[in-house]
Amino acid sequence: MKIKNSLKSLMARHRENRMVRRKGRVYIINKKNPRYKARQG
Repeated sequence: MKIKNSLKSLMARHRENRMVRRKGRVYIINKKNPRYKARQG
């Protein structure tokens, strides 16, 4: 999982990416290709 200050550029890497807020953190999840997972901050 990548940890970045800004997820906007990572969002564009794959069209299946979804941005999700959980427990005050922002995550990118990708069911088809989990290697694109990322967390903000």
